[in-house]
Amino acid sequence: MNEMFSIAGKVAIISGAGGVLGGSIAKSFIKAGAKVVAIDIRQENLDIRVKELTDLGGEAIGVIGNVLDIESLEKVAETVVEKWGSIDILLNIAGGNIPSATLSADQCFFDMDLEGWNKATNLNMNGTVYPCYVFGKVMAKQGSGSIINISSMAAYSAITRVAGYSAAKAAITNFTQWLASDLAIKFGDRIRVNAIAPGFFIGDQNRNILINPDGSLTERSVKVIAKTPMRRFGEIEELNGAIQFLCSDAASFITGALLPVDGGFSAFSGV
Repeated sequence: MNEMFSIAGKVAIISGAGGVLGGSIAKSFIKAGAKVVAIDIRQENLDIRVKELTDLGGEAIGVIGNVLDIESLEKVAETVVEKWGSIDILLNIAGGNIPSATLSADQCFFDMDLEGWNKATNLNMNGTVYPCYVFGKVMAKQGSGSIINISSMAAYSAITRVAGYSAAKAAITNFTQWLASDLAIKFGDRIRVNAIAPGFFIGDQNRNILINPDGSLTERSVKVIAKTPMRRFGEIEELNGAIQFLCSDAASFITGALLPVDGGFSAFSGV
């Protein structure tokens, strides 16, 4: 049974690997025996991450890549195939909300910074589509592969203040279903595309709106916890198992799925 969940020996590309979420997943994959290709736009972050991964005894390389630049991604694909011969897993972790796309509590839609909207939707939507386009082409040629995209609770129902991020994550959910169908029909049942929808996890991007300077919960956080049956935020490591499962043979008949990892947030009406 344990072999069904194994990703040992698989070549996994992880975008945004220099960040907190990408780094957590990368370390989890290294410990599971996968070969990790860490992608980030910042060399200093890659150097730190690759050292962490190799210190764990695994095989890892860091490659500068921009998820919004097709040519950049094609160079990454060439490097990986030349080194390891295949691309078995793609984890589209790069993304997240940006300050200029976030409304303050007293702002409305008409106060929105449209440049911020464009940056948020481009990063989160095309920053997922473009890697799928480049690395998915390698998977189609080899006839196998697993792609994991990152959606959000914001794709289920409206969450105030983050309109651009929400719209892009809803698009990722739909795109995941579309791409899963297209690849399976045209390239066979061994290419799968799924997404996870994280609930509320405290990270660098959202810390200021969830936690007060004194460490107490903000008003927004109180509302989040009230709608989360588990009555807590998630720990970043709690995403790793769900992602590994979806990449393994244990999920061989799962494609086009959106798996919430949210402590029950999406299931609970609040009443």
